[in-house]
Amino acid sequence: MKNPTELIDDLNVAIYHDPMLKYPTEAPYSPHVNYPEYPFHSLSQKENSVYDAVRTTLFLLGLGEGNFGSPSWNPLNCVVKPGDTVIIKPNFVLDRHDSGGDLFSIITHPSVIRAMVDYVFIALKGKGRIIIADAPQMDCDFANLLAKTSLYAIKELYKNEAGFDVEIYDLRDFWLDRSDSPKAAYSKNRCKLPGDPLGSVLINLGNESLFYGTENYERFYGADYNRRETIKHHHGDVQEYLVSKTVLSADVVISVPKLKVHKKVGITLNIKGLVGITVNKNYLVHYKLGTPSEGGDQFPDDVLEARERATVKLQRWAYDKLLSKKNPMTDTLYDMAVKASKPLLKPLGFGLKKEKSILDDGSWYGNDSAWRMAVDLLRILIYVDREGHLHETPMRRMFSIVDGVIGGERNGPLTPDSKRCGVIVAGFNPCAVDAVCARLMGFDYNKIKMLGYIMSQENIFRTDADRIRIFSNSNFKNLFYEKNRNRYFDFVPPSGWEGFVEVT
Repeated sequence: MKNPTELIDDLNVAIYHDPMLKYPTEAPYSPHVNYPEYPFHSLSQKENSVYDAVRTTLFLLGLGEGNFGSPSWNPLNCVVKPGDTVIIKPNFVLDRHDSGGDLFSIITHPSVIRAMVDYVFIALKGKGRIIIADAPQMDCDFANLLAKTSLYAIKELYKNEAGFDVEIYDLRDFWLDRSDSPKAAYSKNRCKLPGDPLGSVLINLGNESLFYGTENYERFYGADYNRRETIKHHHGDVQEYLVSKTVLSADVVISVPKLKVHKKVGITLNIKGLVGITVNKNYLVHYKLGTPSEGGDQFPDDVLEARERATVKLQRWAYDKLLSKKNPMTDTLYDMAVKASKPLLKPLGFGLKKEKSILDDGSWYGNDSAWRMAVDLLRILIYVDREGHLHETPMRRMFSIVDGVIGGERNGPLTPDSKRCGVIVAGFNPCAVDAVCARLMGFDYNKIKMLGYIMSQENIFRTDADRIRIFSNSNFKNLFYEKNRNRYFDFVPPSGWEGFVEVT
């Protein structure tokens, strides 16, 4: 068993690649082969190549003390010990693809989760807890998500065959039901949820936050319409985050993100995916209103014409004065204002062209806010204890395995195009894994602000690209060779990142 510091200092990363790899369709996603270490009797009647891919990736990483192929193979015994509480944190941002695409270009496929649950269970030797937990976007219908992923089939298998309870938590305290009002976050659609059973922890990073000393904090915009709430928690010495106590109380956190692009930070993998450990996303600064010359990063300079700038400011004024109040009266006023203004303003040339609207909300490479939020959350996960105190040594053991069987390109993270990659990536240091994945996607990690910063702060995040060692069944071992300009899977970045982030 390695301690948290030893694990995060381990910069070995495994890449398994098979272009024919495909997701199984039958829950509970059992293997089709009775592997020697497999803890159950039930097998799938159809091929489950993903289970085999996860297993092989763990082997490539050199796990299990040389016992591969025997009943005693226990690949996660350096991360998980009997009696531990283990969080498996997927990317469960939404329950649907709003453009009609593949849901599994957005979220972690449950077959990857199932394989990791099995190997955690083997390491626990039946003693401890396994909790699958995430805080999706506020308009994610978690019941529908569970139905589409059939996660409860995994839970039922464990209950029936092992008498073991695999717990599944939606960490949010509310969700937004948009079924009858798809375009607005009206108060009547805000449905209370039980949330984290242990509650939350308020953490003030103070001068350790990357927002400390930031100018123009009055321009901060969060995940919801109430900017006052975001600014209240991010000004001066106050740099606060509200984080799941279940996550902070865990002995081990296993991150299982999706390989996809992100319009605000470039990529969303382990680091950006940490928004899913927060129980109130309006504590998270996503961007600053205005353009850089105005002290913001909402839009690039010299993109909007005068009437487009007026349209954006009018829209944000309506959000601030009406939707942010979260009461039926102001909701009604907002609805009336939108319906009355459209036929009046559109003929006068007010509005926003589609190619410009997709840059809104800081959806471009110049966003200087969202990456800071993501790195703050990474620091919390590594160094903050269950009571919210920041330490100098890592507080919990971590492991990462990335679902890249199908990735997401172009309009990520919410409506990406599917990108068939057939890849699984795993390692102990989440930053090293993210850097490897960025490179596989064809991106220069130095052009992704959160990764560039992390690599420059090796003493904090213990990551250096020169020390990353890659183990693979394919030709990826020279990934970080300085003259290697291969784009590998050649992901198309979001519109606001095209021509900036790619390897050249």
